[in-house]
Amino acid sequence: MKILVCIKQVPDTKNGVVFNPDGTLNRGAMDKVMNPDDKAGLEVALQIKEKTGAEITIVSMGIPDAADVIREAYAMGADKGVLITDRVLGGADTWATSSTIAAGIRNLEYDLIITGRQAIDGDTAQVGPQIGEHLGIPVISYAAKVEIDGDYVIVDRQYDDRTHKIKVKMPCLITALSETTTPRYMTPGGIFDAFEKEVTTWG
Repeated sequence: MKILVCIKQVPDTKNGVVFNPDGTLNRGAMDKVMNPDDKAGLEVALQIKEKTGAEITIVSMGIPDAADVIREAYAMGADKGVLITDRVLGGADTWATSSTIAAGIRNLEYDLIITGRQAIDGDTAQVGPQIGEHLGIPVISYAAKVEIDGDYVIVDRQYDDRTHKIKVKMPCLITALSETTTPRYMTPGGIFDAFEKEVTTWG
């Protein structure tokens, strides 16, 4: 089984937010972290890997420094990583972002794609579903619980006052809530190994 996890490097807002004079985020003046919803999605993938022996490939789009979050994912247990980076992608909206990531994914093998519900620097919750739309595969958003049953994914989809249990045949895409699970910590051995692994760069 092959799982792709889409992650984004985002500004760390815990120590405050820094703005440019035009009102946009001054990303260069802020620390950067893995987007929380994406980290939860990675943990879901890691739990599936422990049960099925799945291979996990990280896909990220961003500046070259975004390789740091891919290495963090390596240290948690991911197997491979691809960084899509190009200056022309700076300031991309959700459509440009999802189109670019989907184009990259078409070059990879996958059974299941996991993204976070949304990124804390945009809060649109659009990129994951748009990737699925570009690829023409089923999408289940707001996943609170994920199980694998043969060629199917069973998801508890969270609504305001209830959950829906949905069963979908792979390949498909799910978007995970940060509340889905508690991500594991990086291990010392994993951190060491992360710097030995290659990050494939496309751009």
